[in-house]
Amino acid sequence: MPKEYPRSDRLASQIQRALASLVQSGLKDPRLTMPSILEVQVSKDLSHARVFFSVLDAADAADCLQALNRASGFLQREIGKSLKTRITPKLSFVYDDTDIRGRELSDLIDSAVANDKVKANQ
Repeated sequence: MPKEYPRSDRLASQIQRALASLVQSGLKDPRLTMPSILEVQVSKDLSHARVFFSVLDAADAADCLQALNRASGFLQREIGKSLKTRITPKLSFVYDDTDIRGRELSDLIDSAVANDKVKANQ
């Protein structure tokens, strides 16, 4: 019978909390424009972690991704110290733009509904 809350999920939530505080206070790179750590997915063997992040301005995403990848070794070492696990997952960062695409689709739907109302009133 599978566990309801596997170890990889528990570790992912701990890594997410640790990364959020480390990125906010521990990194001094000027290319970081306050990224939000959205989700962490840890592989079943606990050797790799994909970190999904978002930024307020999509134009800053490439610079932020570059800065996070450059600091990944430091972040992995600091996470290893705080978690005290035998294996610390290798971090890979992925820019997640679903919120931006969602806002664009919502605006498109709103404009289509507004156009339908105008046509119905004519």
